[in-house]
Amino acid sequence: MSRIAERFAQLKARGEKALVAYIAAGDPSLDATAEIVKAIEAAGADMVELGLAFSDPLADGPTIQAGSQRALAAGANTNNVLELVARLRAEGVQLPLLIMTYYNLLLRPGVAKFCARAKAAGIDGLIIPDVPMEEAEELLAATAEHGLDLVQFVAPTSPPDRIERAAQMASGFVYCVALTGVTGARTALAPRFKATVQEAKRHTETPVLVGFGISTPEHVRSVAQLADGVIVGSAIVKLCGEDLPRAEMVAKVGRFVGELKAGTRGI
Repeated sequence: MSRIAERFAQLKARGEKALVAYIAAGDPSLDATAEIVKAIEAAGADMVELGLAFSDPLADGPTIQAGSQRALAAGANTNNVLELVARLRAEGVQLPLLIMTYYNLLLRPGVAKFCARAKAAGIDGLIIPDVPMEEAEELLAATAEHGLDLVQFVAPTSPPDRIERAAQMASGFVYCVALTGVTGARTALAPRFKATVQEAKRHTETPVLVGFGISTPEHVRSVAQLADGVIVGSAIVKLCGEDLPRAEMVAKVGRFVGELKAGTRGI
């Protein structure tokens, strides 16, 4: 059983839903990222999605783009992010870690080589938003060969046949985009995603999680009533970018993640 599947089994036994926290790897520095991941784990989050910065982030809104730029300015790249992951595993971090990035960063070294290195470092799954299902054959083969989960996307604009196909192809979890457009915190969530979640769950036993726009504990509790978990990114990345002493910023991220996680319990 993969680390991700094991975590979902534990959550089901406890009657909880999953909280996945997104951060930009290397924002504001690689050493700070290591502290942030540990604080997120200590706060009770179930997985961390590490954004591997890319120069043309099609799915990312202004907040995450800014976090990626801070990471690039700090020197983050594929090599040192994977070294950081290996260091975190050596230092005892147990929660599932996923990489979210864009396909160019896999194509450049070779898809199979990237997947092998990611697995060896301690990564559990990949989220690659710019690879459509029709072009995912090489990536599916490489992730399967190296024991990585490959998350698939569905959205309110996806027709039923596409939702069915994505739900059946996904491993780890299905990522339901809550809204059209790019990432970014919202004050309110449109209800259109609910039908998408329900349709996806008709076709798979793989957990269905909702992301994009979720930014408050109230959002988390509302979405978790229907989905198997939630993904929060921009609201966390915004805290990482605050002009605070590192220890204070890390503690603030940890407190916020703890508040978000509370919304997944007792559902």
